[in-house]
Amino acid sequence: MPDMLIFGLGYTAQRLAEHLRGQGWQVTGTRRTAVEGALAFDDQAAVLGAIDQATHILSSVPPARDGTEPVLESYGEAIRAAGVQWTGYLSSTGVYGDVGGAWVDESAPIGSGRRKARSEADKRWQTLRDDVRVLRLPGIYGPDRNPVTRVQQGKAKRVDVPGQVFSRIHVDDIIAAVIASFDGPAGVYNIADDLPAPQHEVIAHAARLVGMEPPPLLSLEEADLSPSALGFYEENRRVANGKAKRLLGWEPLYPDYKAGMTGL
Repeated sequence: MPDMLIFGLGYTAQRLAEHLRGQGWQVTGTRRTAVEGALAFDDQAAVLGAIDQATHILSSVPPARDGTEPVLESYGEAIRAAGVQWTGYLSSTGVYGDVGGAWVDESAPIGSGRRKARSEADKRWQTLRDDVRVLRLPGIYGPDRNPVTRVQQGKAKRVDVPGQVFSRIHVDDIIAAVIASFDGPAGVYNIADDLPAPQHEVIAHAARLVGMEPPPLLSLEEADLSPSALGFYEENRRVANGKAKRLLGWEPLYPDYKAGMTGL
C-alpha cells in the first residue's frame, strides 16, 4: 500500500490527503499538535517512524517567520536518507519576484522578490535528493476559500492597479499535479492556470455569479489594505505552466478563473 507522509496539513494538503485516502493510500500528516490522522510536528520519534514507513513524502510547510525552514532543520537528514519513491515540496511563484507583468517559466531567476526565505527553501529542497519535485504555486482558491465566498461575506475589494495581473490555481488542479508528478521526472514545475488576470475582474465575475453588485473599483490607496495584502501588489507577473503540461502530462481542469468558480 502506498504511504504518504505530509508535513503541514493545511488547506491544500488536507484535500490531497482526503483524495489519496479515497484511493486506498495510507496518509499521515503533521500539525503543531497531534490530532486524529496527524502527528505533532515536534514528536520526533513518531515523525521519524513515519518517514521510515513512507513511500512518498510531501512538505507544504512554508519558512518560519525568522526565515528558517522547519522541516529541513528538524528532519532534513532523515528525509535525505529515506528509502522513499517520491519527494515533493509545495513552493510559491512568489520566488520570481516582480517582472513587470512578463511571463516567467521555471528557468527564470528566483530570490529577487519579497519572499527570499521561500526562495532559499525552494533551492534547498531542490538539492535535498535526486527525486524531489518542487511545485511552485500562485494564489490558491477552491471550496470555502474563493472570491465568491469573499463577495458574499462582504469582504471583497476590487483594486485597480493599471497593468497588474495575477496567476492563480484551483486546489483540485494542484492535487492533480501532485499525482501526475508521481510518475514524472524530478524537477521544478509551475502549477498555474492558463489565464493570468487582474484581481478586480475576478471579483466582478464572482459578484455576477451570485447576483450581487460588484464592489466599487478602488485605487491602491483607497483600498486601505494590510501590509501583507499590499505586498501582493508590489509584484506583477504571468506564470507559464507549459513544462508541467509537457513533462507531467498535466492539464488544468479549471484553465481560467471563470471555469474554476463555476459551482463554488
